[in-house]
Amino acid sequence: MKLIINIIIIFLISITLSAREIGETEITTEDGIEVFQNEKFYLLKQNVKIVSDSFTLSADEVKINFDESLYDISELDAYGNVDFNSNEFETSGSGNFLNFKVEVEKIKVEGEGSQLVTNDVKMFSDGFIEVNNLNGDFLLKGTNSKLINDNIIIKAETINGNFSEKANEKEITYLEVIDKNISYVKNNDTEMYAKKINFDHDTSIIELIDDVIIIRNEEKITGDYGTLDTRNNSYKIKSKNQNKVKVIIQNNE
Repeated sequence: MKLIINIIIIFLISITLSAREIGETEITTEDGIEVFQNEKFYLLKQNVKIVSDSFTLSADEVKINFDESLYDISELDAYGNVDFNSNEFETSGSGNFLNFKVEVEKIKVEGEGSQLVTNDVKMFSDGFIEVNNLNGDFLLKGTNSKLINDNIIIKAETINGNFSEKANEKEITYLEVIDKNISYVKNNDTEMYAKKINFDHDTSIIELIDDVIIIRNEEKITGDYGTLDTRNNSYKIKSKNQNKVKVIIQNNE
């Protein structure tokens, strides 16, 4: 995909600005542009704003790598107060740093309060969020990492997985959730806690490892290891060593 065809560099001190045409990318910057022809990149400094057919981006500073010419962009790095929005990829994001690899459609945002939002998934982290738009891989790592959509809520230090498109919606086909303290997954009417939680769409099994808690309807079950079959709506809890499985049933009558 040819992300940028033509580039218009517009300094904010200019008196007259030309309107951007289709196929062009408009860049405004307060402190100009430095071009490194041999190294094949250029720097945009201070209050940078980029507007193209595919996306808009604002940041304190932006580094753009190119292949054959200034217009053949391969990768973009944005630093400081980054705000990104793409109608083409139905994605918006913000953070202290953003990396966008054009050919593989891979985007990464870093820093405290980072977020990446699509039309049906919201991702947050104080570490980093990485999504590959072509193959559906995603990774969230750091404190306060969280993934939310209509069917699931996930909270953990590490959330690693894969999305697939089904009926114009993103469906999780693989998931690995890890937290040295405790991970949390809420799926429909079931809440799950464990240090590690895995999910495989092919087997329909959610696996819970260490410090396991499953809360469902009026039941709370604890143990060391558990599995939940999302296909037949059943689950099992096991214990190891001298620990025992514990079941608490809440009577609301």
